[in-house]
Amino acid sequence: MNSIISSNVIRFILLVLAQVLVLSHINFLGYINPYPYILFILLFPVKNNRMLFLLLSFLIGITIDMFLDSGGMHAAACVTIAFIRPAVLKFCFGAVYEHQTIKFNQVEFGPRLTYISILTVIHHFLLFLLETFNFSKIILVLQKTLFSSIFTIILCVLVTIIFSRKSK
Repeated sequence: MNSIISSNVIRFILLVLAQVLVLSHINFLGYINPYPYILFILLFPVKNNRMLFLLLSFLIGITIDMFLDSGGMHAAACVTIAFIRPAVLKFCFGAVYEHQTIKFNQVEFGPRLTYISILTVIHHFLLFLLETFNFSKIILVLQKTLFSSIFTIILCVLVTIIFSRKSK
């Protein structure tokens, strides 16, 4: 139990630091900006307390908001994907999720990619929609969502592959 808590605390701190110190300063072509800090929400253990999970998701979002001065957009997007995560887990993993036996480094690549992709696209769409807050700029929101999601998904998949190989 202590190792789970300590690994999640370390993951939280490292992802926040990587996001605010390095990754938030990438604004390639005006559309591509990776947000791999959502890996904390994606990889959080399934069996834990749901209210604690929602609180921690809010905490990582509001921490990013404080550093980036973004007014709660990240917190709103993070809490949203944390709230819908059980439905996405059930959709992507089915019976494995029903029995609460998901270990993300042991599931097949296809369902893991689908899971990461769905939650990343939802997160980014909400984030960029709140950023522009204007439905007349929906094409810009969709462009930013598409390009940033692709980059974030690639980065998240690479990080999970690297660290899952390391733990074997």
